[in-house]
Amino acid sequence: MIAVFPGTFDPITIGHVDLIQRILPMFDKVIIAIGVNSKKHTLFPLEKRIGWIQKVFDGEKKIETGHYEGLTVKYCIEKNASYVIRGLRSASDFEYERDIAQLNRSISDKVDTMFVISAPELTHISSTIVREIIHYQGDLEKYIPKSVIEDVKKSFSEIK
Repeated sequence: MIAVFPGTFDPITIGHVDLIQRILPMFDKVIIAIGVNSKKHTLFPLEKRIGWIQKVFDGEKKIETGHYEGLTVKYCIEKNASYVIRGLRSASDFEYERDIAQLNRSISDKVDTMFVISAPELTHISSTIVREIIHYQGDLEKYIPKSVIEDVKKSFSEIK
C-alpha cells in the first residue's frame, strides 16, 4: 500500500517527522509530497524543502519525496497511492480536513483519507509558527529536526 502525505513543509517540523514515523509501519511506501500552489507564498524554495525532507529521512527506503501542482487526489492516482495522510492538531483542523477528504472521495473512490492525531506534546507546532521563530531568530531546537537547523538558518539569511 502506498500513502501520500501532502503539505508545503515550509519548513519540515518535528510534528511532521513524528507523524511520518508513526504511519510508516502501516504502508509499503509513503510519498512526502510538496503541493505547489502559485497563490500560496512560501518562505523557502521548493528545492530546499525537498532537500530537507530527504536529509531528515536519509536511508529510509520506504520514503519517497515528490512535488505536484493541482489536486492532491489526482497526484495520488498518478502515484498509485490509496491513501492521503492528514495530521490533525485540533477540532478546527478536523472540520477543514473532513471537507477536503469528502471532496477527494467524490473525485475518486480509489483514494481514501486517513487522519492521524498529533502527539499531544507537538500540537502547538505548525510551519506558520516555526516561520515566525525563524524570522525573529528564535531557538529552533524544539521545532525542526536537528539535521536541518543550520541549513534552515543559512537559507533564511540568504533570502532576507
